[in-house]
Amino acid sequence: MNRHKNLIVFSAALFVVAVAATASPAFAQTFRSYHCADGSQFIVGFFEYDSRAHLQIDGRAVTVGKRLALSGSRYSGGGVTLKITRAGTTVKHGKRPATACEQI
Repeated sequence: MNRHKNLIVFSAALFVVAVAATASPAFAQTFRSYHCADGSQFIVGFFEYDSRAHLQIDGRAVTVGKRLALSGSRYSGGGVTLKITRAGTTVKHGKRPATACEQI
């Protein structure tokens, strides 16, 4: 019985920490939705203090790391490359060629 009570207290404490963390301004976030010329769509999320981009594309979640770019931003990983420049945004995923995308 005491072990069960400790588990409940631990779970409650973990819940409080999780709620406090999500309410904290340190977890600011930006989400963008895109529609691409080849008909694909994706959502990308950027989180403060995280240099990676988090995508939902082709029905799966993919985290892509920031890479060196001459202009704009480039992220790649897990078979996905995302480029965001002043000229526009492109994504390459799977065996498809890179395609132009617009924010919706």
